[in-house]
Amino acid sequence: MLLIYTHKLTPRFTYIMKHLFGKILGIEVTLTTKVEDFIKHSGAKITYSKQPLQNEFFIRSNDLLYEQGITDLEINISEWDGTPCFFATGERSNIPFDVFAASFYLITRYEEYLPHVKDEHSRYPVKESLAYKHGFLEKPVIDIWMYKVLDALLMQFPDLVHKKREYQYTSIIDVTTSHCYAHRGIMRSLGGFLLDFFTFKFKRVFQRISVWVNPKKDPYDNFDYLIGLHKANNVKSMFFFQFADYSTFDKNVSTTNNKFKYLIKSVADYSVVSLSASYNSFSNLEILKEEKRKLASVINRPIKYVRFRYNRIEIPATYKALVDADFREDFTMGYTHCIGFRAGTCSPFSFYDIHLESQQPIKVHPFAVHNYALTAFKNKKVIFEKLDSLHQQLHAVNGKLVTIFSNELLGKKQRFNWMNIYETVLKKYNV
Repeated sequence: MLLIYTHKLTPRFTYIMKHLFGKILGIEVTLTTKVEDFIKHSGAKITYSKQPLQNEFFIRSNDLLYEQGITDLEINISEWDGTPCFFATGERSNIPFDVFAASFYLITRYEEYLPHVKDEHSRYPVKESLAYKHGFLEKPVIDIWMYKVLDALLMQFPDLVHKKREYQYTSIIDVTTSHCYAHRGIMRSLGGFLLDFFTFKFKRVFQRISVWVNPKKDPYDNFDYLIGLHKANNVKSMFFFQFADYSTFDKNVSTTNNKFKYLIKSVADYSVVSLSASYNSFSNLEILKEEKRKLASVINRPIKYVRFRYNRIEIPATYKALVDADFREDFTMGYTHCIGFRAGTCSPFSFYDIHLESQQPIKVHPFAVHNYALTAFKNKKVIFEKLDSLHQQLHAVNGKLVTIFSNELLGKKQRFNWMNIYETVLKKYNV
């Protein structure tokens, strides 16, 4: 057991300590403000305050964990043995940075509460993030920091008990367009045919006709193959289906189509099926609840997991809506067009609402790779160099790798054979 003394217990302090030590390092932690309890404790202990009490393990605290609300903080980035960090502590501290406050800043998405200009899909721009600007987006810095803290603690307290976690890989298949040509209704199919014909896209015209004759030839209908692939590689997989009404950004097969419903049911027999929430549900709680209800009625089981179309998150409103809609876990925390860790961590965490100053009952699973981030690379060699580096870093901290691929991209043969790339990803990074 690790005892941590501080001069004031706050919701922020309690939240981050329980997460960093309990969830990442597997250390049982007790928090106290009583000096006498701290002094008489004979085991591992940390003072987290402005001044040490004796000659114990001491980390000089930043004020962030004792404040309320949002202020525009001055962040100065330095390096800790090659890893970027901030909130320097000074010479008396056993470690050079207040990684607890720095972790809280990143994991709560503190910077997204500050004024910023959103992109065309009302998202926080990746280039505005501290991690992108200072070149550590592709590092799970919170996990790296905490393993450095663990090493320092074990030097002073070699008997400190910590439960070692294991590296995990989860593959998410995002299904916002289940079929390219099949099951899309007479009017939509005819309109698409005429558009392709009069814009001289004769290859698509031929594909359409072939699929109309045999729907199993639809290039996006690769679900049986994917299920077999996951089973052969013993991969934990999740399929997120969009189940929404037609709109400008939501153009999947109709939710009333029985063959579409049968597809979802059949996938649910072999893998976790959850909701890929529509573009319109992002700003409409009732639509979100209705999509969840309808998908649950198809698979005849509760829908616990969700991710949003285009990875749209507005902090903290999105997570408040998810709690109100009775979701328990979210897989939207990441960037569509950049590899890396939006919240600075590869570990799932409970969302902390700074406006309410409280931990919320929803777990956030950060993803590191969205397949559209890979499309920017010029060749397969560069893709796998990036993924190899990511894999090595996550293994070093026994972290969790989450990738997102769409059945749509996997069904295309543009530039690369994306299914071949995905097959390699499963073989290389599931271990």
